[in-house]
Amino acid sequence: MKQKIIKWIEQKVKDAGAKGCVFGLSGGIDSAVVGVLCKKAYPDKVLGLLMPCYSGEEDLKHAQELAKKFDIPTELVDLKTVNNELFVQLEGKAYDGKAMDLAIANLRPRLRMISLYYQANKLNYLVVGTGNRSESVMGYFTKYGDGGVDLLPLGGLLKSQVRELAEELGIPKVIIERKPSAGLWHGQTDEEEMGISYEMLDKIIVGLEKKKLAGLDKKLVDKVKQKMAATEHKRCLPPVFNP
Repeated sequence: MKQKIIKWIEQKVKDAGAKGCVFGLSGGIDSAVVGVLCKKAYPDKVLGLLMPCYSGEEDLKHAQELAKKFDIPTELVDLKTVNNELFVQLEGKAYDGKAMDLAIANLRPRLRMISLYYQANKLNYLVVGTGNRSESVMGYFTKYGDGGVDLLPLGGLLKSQVRELAEELGIPKVIIERKPSAGLWHGQTDEEEMGISYEMLDKIIVGLEKKKLAGLDKKLVDKVKQKMAATEHKRCLPPVFNP
């Protein structure tokens, strides 16, 4: 799987007439795996952006440790100030950094998308996203935020498969074992936000595909189905009216 994804990244970048890859390094497992795969595909043509914005201190620490271990060049883009200034313009008041409103939280991944595409345009790189299949099914990503990318090398892999790949790549255990979080606010975790564990979600996704749902919690199965339907717009191009 590792070699297949690396070759796929190489081909997609080549097909686009681009020179390399740019991606966000958050300190999480998905971004770590993507960063290492891109580094293997383009050893001298990668850039990892560190983009803290009310993130936990451990996020930046883990991202920097990963970059050092795999010799991934990075740039730091502190988005806290621009996030606060944009909030003032939108709301007419200062941001206290504590609100957990989704509209406010989603400013962060959208500012990260802008930063990634700035570097991509500047360097003629492609923006490589870190989303996986489990998150995609649930629509657990920000539209035109972390969903705004050119490539999704992990888009066909369940979270459990990403963990296996991380171990194969030698990603530090502290990153593999930490609770996944989109960093939308302090203490936020993916599983709490989605209301289901990745382990159960992956089982349900496989069960739905194979039409073998025996033994699975019906309420959770229905929850996944409802999420899939409600977030379909996030996985598709905008509808176009044809007169």
